[in-house]
Amino acid sequence: MRDLKPCSRRCASSAAACSSVSLQVCIVSGFTPGTFGFGVSGFECKLRAVPRQPVRSKPKVQISRPRPAAARRTTPHSSFPIPHSLVPALLNWFATAARDLPWRRTLDPYAIWASEIMLQQTQVKTVIPYWERWMRELPDVAALAAAPEQRLLKLWEGLGYYTRVRNLQKAARHLVTEHAGRFPRAFDDVLALSGVGRYTAGAIASIAFNAPAPILDGNVIRVLTRLFAITENPRDKATNTRLWELAARLVEAAAARQRFAFRSPDLVVSGPCSALNQSLMELGATVCTPQSPQCSGCPVSSHCLARRTGQESQLPNLGPRATATRREFHTFVVEHDGKFLVTQRPAGVVNAGLWEFPNLEVTGQCGTPATSLKQLLHLSAHCEPLCEVKHSITRYRITQRACRVVLKAKLSPPAEAYHWLTLTELHRLPFTSAHKRILARVAGTLLSP
Repeated sequence: MRDLKPCSRRCASSAAACSSVSLQVCIVSGFTPGTFGFGVSGFECKLRAVPRQPVRSKPKVQISRPRPAAARRTTPHSSFPIPHSLVPALLNWFATAARDLPWRRTLDPYAIWASEIMLQQTQVKTVIPYWERWMRELPDVAALAAAPEQRLLKLWEGLGYYTRVRNLQKAARHLVTEHAGRFPRAFDDVLALSGVGRYTAGAIASIAFNAPAPILDGNVIRVLTRLFAITENPRDKATNTRLWELAARLVEAAAARQRFAFRSPDLVVSGPCSALNQSLMELGATVCTPQSPQCSGCPVSSHCLARRTGQESQLPNLGPRATATRREFHTFVVEHDGKFLVTQRPAGVVNAGLWEFPNLEVTGQCGTPATSLKQLLHLSAHCEPLCEVKHSITRYRITQRACRVVLKAKLSPPAEAYHWLTLTELHRLPFTSAHKRILARVAGTLLSP
């Protein structure tokens, strides 16, 4: 037997656990505890001696263990190196090319928030008059929180996606109760608001407060996939994550700049993070467009990998479009003695709370408007063709075939949801987009000689 040095390691277990370990070692070695002379004092375990046993040498086998998934994954940093001149080029370009949009003349987070919500799924030129009217009538969070729903819907009439305006008011009421009506600066607090996702929160935080928060909307996706020749579908989770990381690295690079100057007589920018994010959106909206991108006028074309490989018209790779579903409706403008029959859409359905003329879906049917009128209102009358309105809601392509029905005797409404209202009263109500166009046609017909 040979002497062994005492073990100086303190056991993290109790003395009983040390005794258990001692007993297990003894049993495996074929000795009794007394043979080893274990001494257990408090939590310290000392091994005094062990018998020397011959050990048969075994060939060493090296096992190659797989690296963790996080280590194996190729990060955007190694896959997509960002040229040092890319961010300065974007900032310098935006300083001279930024469009004069009304919400770029303020750093009020409420005004910026309203513009970002309106711009979802809606073109800039359409939003401008809506935003200007909104800010005149509802200039702050408190005014929005207190507004009646019908007034909000009327202000939003024609923009579509009415869930947006309801979420705006829900968020405004939350700000009044939880933040004393003040708009929060923290990104997480902005993200917690109803109807605000990661992109919108990043846009508000960066534009209003110059926070280094990334953004990723359709315009930015198009710019990044072309700049870095990302051929995978950006809707895929892994690719989308890489795009967010790229956007984050760009805005962080802008935040690290020591010098930044933005000179404009009308527009205001809170800092380099704001300018960088807005430059990406501006580039995608005006230069790096979906069709026929203006590469010759692009400030970063020398860095664009898609242009080098001739893929700019093929990216982003969004995959095949969903097939549109066609729907058809018969719509009736029922008139008697200067009043018109209308109904309000109930809660829980698309466009809830909005008004419309009586209508019946006839997709795939061969019935006439007269047949539909009989089925819908239990009414037999002449149906005079008025107009045909086509519009789209998400993947649906909808055709409204409107007919005018003039009654000699007033019809008792078949349900409480129907109301007889004058043309002046109708103009005060919020209508769905298609039925607003029908209403305009009715007004034009009545005014024409």
